[in-house]
Formats: sequence, C-alpha cells, structure tokens
Amino acid sequence: MFKNKEAFYKSKEWLSFREIFISDMTDAVTGDVYCSHCHKVILNKNDLIVHHKIELTDENVNDYNISLNPNNVEIICFNCHNKHHRRFGYENKKNVYLVWGAPCSGKSTWVNSVAQPNDLIVDMDSIYEMISINKRYTKPNGLKGIAFDIRDMLYDVVKYRRGKWTNAFVIGGYPMKGERERLLQKLNAEPKHIEATREECVERLYISKDRDINEWTKYIDDWFEYYQE
Repeated sequence: MFKNKEAFYKSKEWLSFREIFISDMTDAVTGDVYCSHCHKVILNKNDLIVHHKIELTDENVNDYNISLNPNNVEIICFNCHNKHHRRFGYENKKNVYLVWGAPCSGKSTWVNSVAQPNDLIVDMDSIYEMISINKRYTKPNGLKGIAFDIRDMLYDVVKYRRGKWTNAFVIGGYPMKGERERLLQKLNAEPKHIEATREECVERLYISKDRDINEWTKYIDDWFEYYQE
C-alpha cells in the first residue's frame, strides 16, 4: 500500500514498471522513443514522461488498474506534458484537436478516454442524438440542416476560443486531405489520426450492435475508397 502518489512514483514497483513500458515502446530498429501526442522523437531521456491517462491521485494510487495498468499510461515529451497540465506558459492555452479516421475506427472511444469534464466535444453523432428522440447514429434528413447549423456554430466557438472550456475535440471522418487541412487551419487545431484497417473497423461494427450493418459497412467502404494521406 502506498501512502500517496509521491511515494508511489519513488517506489520500486513504479520504476520497474516504467522501465519495462519504455522498453516495450522503443522502436526495435532505430532505438527511438516517440511522444504519443506530438509524435516527435524524444531525444533527451529527461524529457520522457510516462503519463497516466486517468490522472493518478492519492485516492486511486493503490488501484493497480489505474496506477500500474499499461493501458492507462503513454509516453509523452516534457513539452506536451506541460501542455496537458497547463503549466510553464500553457496556463491559459485552449488546445483543439481534430480527431479523424474511418467510421468505427475508435475516435469517440479515444476521446472518451482522454477528455475531462471541462472539455468541449464537437461530434455530429452526438448533435443528432441531442436534438431528437432518436437513438445514436440515427440521422433523419429532416434534421440535417439544423444539425449542421449547430456544428458550424460550435466551429465558431472553437475558432474564436469563446467560453471557458479547456480542450476541444472535433470528431469526424475527413478522408480527404484538403478538407482536413482546411479545418485544421480554420480551427488552429492539432491532428489526431485514429488509425485502423478496414477489417478492424468492420470488426468493431459487428461488436457494437447499435448500428445498421449494411449502412455502416458502406460508410466504411466509402471512407477507404476516398481516403487521402
């Protein structure tokens, strides 16, 4: 049992876990370690942070599903770590992320794993669900214009950084390179590509059980047909 998180970070258990995790994440060919946020090589080992996605606290430090779970940690560089915790010059910065990828690639799952209560989420699936009595992923044509008006209004909120939100996550498919680049520039956002193969997306579709299989299989096929790197 650990008294607090400070004691945990000095413990043999954490130091051993950290060393193994870094080794597992090191490129076997080049020996490089990459930041999972900015994707740059971390050249200085002192800039390498093994960061808990679910924040470690004195209350959860002894929950090993949080403190020593390899699925709850990631490697990020010192600069990105400061951005995340909003310190050393990043105190008032609003971060915007364009989260893009194929249908059923796991975009919303990723956002739900990293977003905090004060973060803004712009997602067409959620907008349609919010303005109707329909289940998620049901998008009647009669509501299309209103849904897009709400999305565009939220785009303006993000673009001009209005409000007291902390981070904004804009979720969408965006297979066309030009469309992504225009939106990244418009929103002054950072890209976050959720990579998945067509087979992985179809597998997730069948597991979800809340979407029309034929309709969403076509969405997946269309995305991969039009995708541009």
